[in-house]
Amino acid sequence: MQPLLHDLVVAVAAPTSVLCGADGQIRATGVQGMFHADARVLSEAVLRLDGEEPEPVGHAPASAGTTHFVAVARRPDGPTVRIRRTRIVSPARMQERITVEAPAPVTVTVTLDLAADLAPMAVVRSGGTGNPLSPRPGAGSLSWSREGITVTAVHDGIGPGSRLSWAVTLEPGAARDLTFTVRVDDPSAVISPPVRDHDWSQARVTSGDRRLGRLVARSLDDLRGLRLAEGDDTYLAAGVPWYLTLFGRDSIWAARMLLPLGTDLALGTLRVLARRQGARLDAVSGEAPGKIMHELRRADLHLPGAGLTLPAAYYGTIDATPLWISLLHDAWRWGLPAGRVAELLPHLDAALGWLAAQGDGFLEYLDTSGHGLVHQGWKDSGDAVRFRDGRLAEPPIALAEVQGYAYRAALDAAALLDAFGRADGDRWREFAAALATRFRERFWVAGGYAALALDREGRPVDSLTSNIGHLLGTGLLAGPEERSVVAALSSQAMSGGYGLRTMSADDRGFAPLSYHCGSVWAHDTAIVAAGMARAGFGAEAATLIDGLLTAAEGFDYRLPELHSGDSRAVLSRPMPYPAACRPQAWSAAASVLMLQAVLGLEVDVPGDRVRLNPPPGLPFGTLEATGLVIAGAPVGVTVDATGATISGLPAGLSVE
Repeated sequence: MQPLLHDLVVAVAAPTSVLCGADGQIRATGVQGMFHADARVLSEAVLRLDGEEPEPVGHAPASAGTTHFVAVARRPDGPTVRIRRTRIVSPARMQERITVEAPAPVTVTVTLDLAADLAPMAVVRSGGTGNPLSPRPGAGSLSWSREGITVTAVHDGIGPGSRLSWAVTLEPGAARDLTFTVRVDDPSAVISPPVRDHDWSQARVTSGDRRLGRLVARSLDDLRGLRLAEGDDTYLAAGVPWYLTLFGRDSIWAARMLLPLGTDLALGTLRVLARRQGARLDAVSGEAPGKIMHELRRADLHLPGAGLTLPAAYYGTIDATPLWISLLHDAWRWGLPAGRVAELLPHLDAALGWLAAQGDGFLEYLDTSGHGLVHQGWKDSGDAVRFRDGRLAEPPIALAEVQGYAYRAALDAAALLDAFGRADGDRWREFAAALATRFRERFWVAGGYAALALDREGRPVDSLTSNIGHLLGTGLLAGPEERSVVAALSSQAMSGGYGLRTMSADDRGFAPLSYHCGSVWAHDTAIVAAGMARAGFGAEAATLIDGLLTAAEGFDYRLPELHSGDSRAVLSRPMPYPAACRPQAWSAAASVLMLQAVLGLEVDVPGDRVRLNPPPGLPFGTLEATGLVIAGAPVGVTVDATGATISGLPAGLSVE
């Protein structure tokens, strides 16, 4: 069974992360450990004083990669000893400083038990463990090796074996620092750390609702820890611990949400995925010419409990390709230089070739390998696509939101093709118009909303889900249709939790702690709220944003991958989904998308226009945002009772 991690403390500097208990101890259980690029490189680090574990007092994060832990060792015949354990995680490295102090003279023996099993992440995720390896002692060091990975712990204690020991004698009020450092040498890793300190502007937000600024600040710090790079190109890993690697859909969405802070991350993400764009047909990996990949791993991923065996480079996604097209378009609108866009136009052509190859119906998926993902949209769990009565829909599946992505991608591609003097712009506008007509004819159900999907028989899957909210702002829906979708999603059954539920509480398949059938996902809620705000439904957007901000407060402003869909009227705080990644890239990036929605900021640098139109009904009082970036220039936006203003706008751009 997949280990739970909702009560663990996480520090991350990708591709390295550390998960431990609230006491700072790393125990040989569950998903605790130090991980590097899909391998657990340290499985135990347990501290004791005179043979006993100290009692935890609390912990405090200093950044995404640094945490302080405080504990005490109470002694019936002596003074209480205070222990402060400072853990600093950086790529391929973990440093610890253990500070021991006491108010009166004391002598104690401090020990630290270390172990490494070098278990693959897939084994850990399946609830398994590796066998601890025997360490090789050196002068002031221990090391472990397996399959090309070498882990070395450098310390200032003494052995023997994997137990480090320090004899500590303290004078009154004195303190002593004990140190050890774990380093990883992993030449076969397929992911690498970033090469720059920063890849976007550091936005600062103040408003009448302080939660928004706090969420943005914590989220940007977490995102900094989730950065990976390929050469000079930075992209975001999806999340800790299960998905700390390149994920097409997740990395694209996160980069798209962060466009108000600059286009560098978008460019890096586009390039990294373009290098791996599909070139051949392969039923096992899901690769196809022009297709954008889903997931990159060190080796094939085997998850027996889920019936999955995924190749190391896996393409089982229906939506990453249209989303890649729209990211290229949106980055161009925000000021990505024309020369950088032009370099990627051959990959745009290839992506459009894949889109054209889907035929003249709907974009749909079917795993033909027998061991890949059954569902290949963002809701990719095995039971994610259900009818309202709870029955599972059978593939091939055509998801509602994917048709919206394809519609938007076709229009975005047409705009790029026109701007860069390429042919076929009209062809893709016609494609979009025909898709909208087909969608209108086939997807609407008796409840007055769009179906989640069409199943293999072409029947509408009539459950009410958050998926249809992704259609808002794509242009696929006409005005009355947008109103119908917003009304359906604004019901208590959908919006009565801490954010937008993935499935209506009135549906038979609803469960608040399911992965995709009733839980709340931050990125999903933010996308829908932004679409509502853009369409003029400010009050409805405000309800969703308030739900997420309340959830953020409950999770110490580190929004998890998902959380429970329980009612706010029943539970006074959000409940965690116990196996959720935290931090998660698109959950953190959702904070910037919410900020953009509140500001009503839309940018068209090639068209020399900036739109600043805060939607009514958003209760943030005076809001100031600095550190935003348009066409490479830093700008600031202020919204108050008198209206909205923008400063620092590059010459030639006008505000509408």
